[in-house]
Amino acid sequence: QLAESGGGLVQAGDSLRLSCAVSGGSFRDYSVAWFRQAPGNERMFVATITKNGQTSYARSVKGRFTISRDNAKNMVYLQMNGLEPDDTANYYCAARYGGNMAVFTAPNYGYWGQGTQVTVSS
Repeated sequence: QLAESGGGLVQAGDSLRLSCAVSGGSFRDYSVAWFRQAPGNERMFVATITKNGQTSYARSVKGRFTISRDNAKNMVYLQMNGLEPDDTANYYCAARYGGNMAVFTAPNYGYWGQGTQVTVSS
């Protein structure tokens, strides 16, 4: 199971840190990603961290967002700096077993959280 937290309403330029608590299974064996979905849009890749710690980012967030994991706590984080109104979306944490290489497409992730809303006002 995955459970996101940390969303909220912020102003442009602010920062937020999203958290994803992962339970069940051996967390170290899973690659985890963040996706986001704005109303009327499809779910889009944001960032991923493989089980080996390799990170990848969508072009739109690279340099502003940082994904990290704490294997001791079974947690994944998404630090979001310099937030922009276009970052407004529901953010989802997703996991897939294994994965030594980054995967950017939602259907490859079998486990999903319920999402946390991030709203950035201008």
